[in-house]
Amino acid sequence: MNLMAMPRVIQRLAVLALALLLASCASTPTSGGRVSDYSSVRVSGSVNRDFERSLEYLREENFAAAIDLLLSVVEREKRLPAPYVNLGIAYYKNGNEKNAEEALLHALQVDPQHPAAANELAVLYRKQGRFAEARKIYVNSLAENPEYLPLIKNLGILCDLYLQDLQCALAQFQQYLALEPENQEVSIWLADLKRRAGN
Repeated sequence: MNLMAMPRVIQRLAVLALALLLASCASTPTSGGRVSDYSSVRVSGSVNRDFERSLEYLREENFAAAIDLLLSVVEREKRLPAPYVNLGIAYYKNGNEKNAEEALLHALQVDPQHPAAANELAVLYRKQGRFAEARKIYVNSLAENPEYLPLIKNLGILCDLYLQDLQCALAQFQQYLALEPENQEVSIWLADLKRRAGN
């Protein structure tokens, strides 16, 4: 499946759904009590069904219903970051940035290196004008997830459009194309950056 060809919200949902659908079998906690391998987390059938239904609500843009169901999911299953990330997306789409931020921060408490949670939180901060915080999240998360394309692209967007840091933007889009050379949108953006930077 080519996630880049899908609409942005559906891309996010597909990535997040995949994270939870891989969760089966017995859990593997780290020494700190955190789960180190989400593919080994046993999730009850009712939690998985409710999570799947919440994805349908998100696709239908029924954000209030998605929030209600995701609140139930996270009440019953606290070990996985994906439901918190989706809850953050649903809150944001429903106009509640405060609760969106709290849900995304909770996802990062569950898994401090979760790239989708970091990306969504940084996008939220960017939209709120909190550019330095957004950049810090992108940079820190990329240190742990150097090939996660949404982080790379969104840091490039932040650097170009909001920080006017063309060298940072150039580096991000070049890295993106090194990993995903067929992306036309990023290729066009990079060509424009090079033109503006005099390269």
